[in-house]
Amino acid sequence: MCKKGPLRAPFAYSGTIGATQRREVKVMADRKDQLWNPYVSGALAGLLSVASVAFAGKYLGASTTFVRAAGYVEKAFGPERVAQMAYFMKEAPKIDWQFMFVIGIFIGALAAALLSGTFSLRFVPDMWRGRFGPGIGKRGVAAFVGGIVAMIGARLADG
Repeated sequence: MCKKGPLRAPFAYSGTIGATQRREVKVMADRKDQLWNPYVSGALAGLLSVASVAFAGKYLGASTTFVRAAGYVEKAFGPERVAQMAYFMKEAPKIDWQFMFVIGIFIGALAAALLSGTFSLRFVPDMWRGRFGPGIGKRGVAAFVGGIVAMIGARLADG
């Protein structure tokens, strides 16, 4: 559970905030007893990572899984093309422990949100709406470009 004090704030903002942001801060404050402590959660994730390397000799990661999944889908439409790609000769499209790890991340996050009562399905979060407007297109483009940047960074780091 969250402790009282300045470190439990969900975000830091030094400017003027509008009604939408104040409403979101109030909602977060109302849920303070339901939120997971980020320091404990981070420490547990770190221990899981160390245990994975110690016991299984595997590093936790997800970027290779997304590329393999794309290859798996492409394999359904053009298997000869996938078979000729140098990357997929090295990293064959398959469902392995890492793929199941990514599925587990989704299931675990969904379970945590449902159990804490913080689950909500929104295409445009209140904070985004207050700052950039209600346009779902703009939000979608920003999310897509951000995902591309993150995957390029992960692939450059050999992830």
